[in-house]
Amino acid sequence: MPTTPHIEKHFTSGAVVRDVVIGMSDGLTVPFALAAGLSGAVMSSGIIITAGLAEIAAGGIAMGLGGYLAGRSDVEHYASEYAREVREIERIPEHEKQEVYEILEEFGLKNEESKPIVESLALRHDDWVNFMMKFELGLEKPNPRRALTSGITIGGAYVVGGLIPLAPYFLSPSVPTALLWSTAVTIVALFVFGYVKGRFTGVLPVKSALQTCLIGSVAAGVAFLVAKWIS
Repeated sequence: MPTTPHIEKHFTSGAVVRDVVIGMSDGLTVPFALAAGLSGAVMSSGIIITAGLAEIAAGGIAMGLGGYLAGRSDVEHYASEYAREVREIERIPEHEKQEVYEILEEFGLKNEESKPIVESLALRHDDWVNFMMKFELGLEKPNPRRALTSGITIGGAYVVGGLIPLAPYFLSPSVPTALLWSTAVTIVALFVFGYVKGRFTGVLPVKSALQTCLIGSVAAGVAFLVAKWIS
């Protein structure tokens, strides 16, 4: 009888989602907390907008640069470990073979079962190095173009997230009114973002949404109270 082919579906855009989460979560909370804090100290929307835009620009650049440098560090670290593994295979092959036996033993294979695999790997230099990189060091080869993509994604997500709590201050000259709208809009955005993040990352969506809202609300509340106390 014909059977329906088994098709596995896996989420493969984890790195992109991670970058969006990093940028958007900070973008929503930090400018929101800044605007809320300033609202407790000044009564000028213009000042809050100027400070908010400056923070978003600086934060977006800093976050994007941080993401880029982290991506470059991954590439450089992998290249360094790869070169070291090549040297070890060339200089102490028997020791490296023993390490392969030990790795395969973790999967339940006995030495006599592992021997054909070890000897086969020893004849294929590149495959041997790649095997050690993945199973001994737990390193996957990073995409060299990933650093730039990561930096742009994180920085862009930060800017988009930061404009959400700042938008009401553009539309209302009254700081208290703008603060109320900013709070409402940001809480909704945090809830939606947290929910979507949970769907992608495997966490219960409602739990993720509530946690995201709580973090953003606490940050803004503390900033507002500190500004009120100082002023």
